[in-house]
Amino acid sequence: MPITLEQAKGLKHGDIVHHETNYNADGSCQRWRINGKVKTWKRDTGRIRIPVKNGLYKFDYITQHDLHLVHLEKDCTNENQ
Repeated sequence: MPITLEQAKGLKHGDIVHHETNYNADGSCQRWRINGKVKTWKRDTGRIRIPVKNGLYKFDYITQHDLHLVHLEKDCTNENQ
């Protein structure tokens, strides 16, 4: 189940999200750790930017356009976890 905008705004540093379509070699979902504060905008309340980290060298951002690609760790239905 993809993450909602309100859930994304409530994420904190160190929380874990899983990617919906990228999997590890063992078939489990890729884990992405929230690597900073969720940035929101006052003028556009539907806009967010979440810094994430995967592994040692992969850094990226999740925006409002990418929320359908991630789900919370507690909502993971992948049986290979």
